[in-house]
Order: sequence, then structure tokens, then C-alpha cells
Amino acid sequence: MQLLAFILIYPILWLMSILPFRLLYLFSDFICFLIYRIFKYRKKTVRANLALALPHLTREERNVIEKKFYHHMCDLFLEMIKTMTISDAEIKKRFTCKNIEVLRALENKGKSIALLTGHYASYEWSISINRVLHVKAFAIYKKIRNTYFDKLVRNIRSRFKSYLITTKETATTIEHNHANNIQSIYGFASDQSPKSNAPYWSTFMGIETPVHTGAEMLSKRYDMSMAFMSIRKVKRGHYEATFEVLSENPIEIPDYQITDLYLKKLEKLILEAPEFYLWTHKRWKYRK
Repeated sequence: MQLLAFILIYPILWLMSILPFRLLYLFSDFICFLIYRIFKYRKKTVRANLALALPHLTREERNVIEKKFYHHMCDLFLEMIKTMTISDAEIKKRFTCKNIEVLRALENKGKSIALLTGHYASYEWSISINRVLHVKAFAIYKKIRNTYFDKLVRNIRSRFKSYLITTKETATTIEHNHANNIQSIYGFASDQSPKSNAPYWSTFMGIETPVHTGAEMLSKRYDMSMAFMSIRKVKRGHYEATFEVLSENPIEIPDYQITDLYLKKLEKLILEAPEFYLWTHKRWKYRK
């Protein structure tokens, strides 16, 4: 069944990927109408998340953000499909790095880098930064159940010199690279909800909730530098990334302080333009 689903769906995805951007976004508007107005995809979850995270806004203001979010989410999905065939020149034009020299300076220190970001703006296209770095790049992701689509996603990412590793493979991959002096950069989107028995709880968007601390703990264990990537949507189909150093020597910082700093920076980014955050996932599934 997995192979049959792949055979049926792959040609459709490929045809969508070769559409000019103008037609792609027209199609995105149509998809948005279906998802938002007809199927009401995860609308209850989105509204609950917005109410939890943005209680200072009126319901009308949150409804405006909600509608903008669904438009952005559909754009994001189709942009992800577009990655199948997009040219290097096109993605370079549409995803720019404002201060890539920050990462290059960390590269020059000879240590591996943990690059933290969130599910905000175009986290999918952020893989394109690997073209201008010299270290080996790994993106951490949740494995897709359909093995054929999982392989497709891996192949797409490899076009931009990035290797996908699952959450279960992360620690062993970092350990192997560290032991063999393979300088690398690892992309962590650490804003998803861990299990309720997570060792550390923090405040994110004003809500006390369990948080992932793996990026910080692995950085301390394997002496990696840590940086934060902010992604802003400049206009439709165009994004800009900026980078900040969180710590060059995380082992010197008390436990969880870097994780808290990361959450504050991501929170600030979300508050600037909340419609670009991924409100459909149950981020505050566990809270006090």
C-alpha cells in the first residue's frame, strides 16, 4: 500500500513542483480555501493555541492572525513541494542570509555547531544555507511512516548538501562525528512538545510547559558551539535568515540557561508576526 500511494501521489507532487511561482500561489489560495473554510483543518487546535499564547489580543485580532496563518501554512506546504525541482539560483534569491559570517566565524574555530531554530516562517528552505558552509550539515527530523516518501524527502534535502537524521539517530551521529573529528552543523527545531516526563520545564509564550533540552545537553557533551537562526518572511515566497551566537562554550553556562535563552529569542520572533508560526501542532499539550 505504501508503494501504491507513492506511485499515485508522486506524479502530482512533481507536476506541482514545476509550476511557476505565480501559479503555485494561486493554487495555494485555492488549497487554503478548502483547508480553512471547508475542511477546517485543526482549526480548534489553532484557536486554542492562539488563545493560550496571545491572551492579550482580542478574539477579533486573533481571528485575523488565524486567517493569515492558514494562508502562510499553505504557501509553506507548496514551497516544500517546489523544493523538488527548484534551481540553486532561484532558492538563493528567495532565501537569503543576512549575516552568514556569524556561522563562518564559528566554523573557523574548528568546533561543530548546534543551530537552533523553530517552526517559524520557512524552516524548510533553511536547508539552503548549507550550500555556503564548509562543514557537513545534518537536519534532525521525525521519520515519515511511508518509507518511499521518507526517501524522497531525504533526496530533496541532499540537493542542498544536507543529511537528514531522525531524532533517534541524533545522539549516535553526533558521537560518531565527534569521535572521528568530522566537523558538522546540526539543525535543531527544538520548539515541539516533548513528553510530560521531560526533565525540564520552562516558560514559553507565557505558559509553563516541558521543553526539549537535547541541543544544549549534546552541545555540552561534545563541545559544540551553539547559535540561533531567526527567519523572517520579507514578502510572499521570500525569506531572510539572521544568525546569533548563543554560546561558544556551552559547558561554561549553567544547565538550561541556553535553552531558556533560545525560547526567549523564538518567542520574540513569534510576537513580531505570529501568523508565521506553526500553530497547528499541539505545542502546549502538557502545561501547568
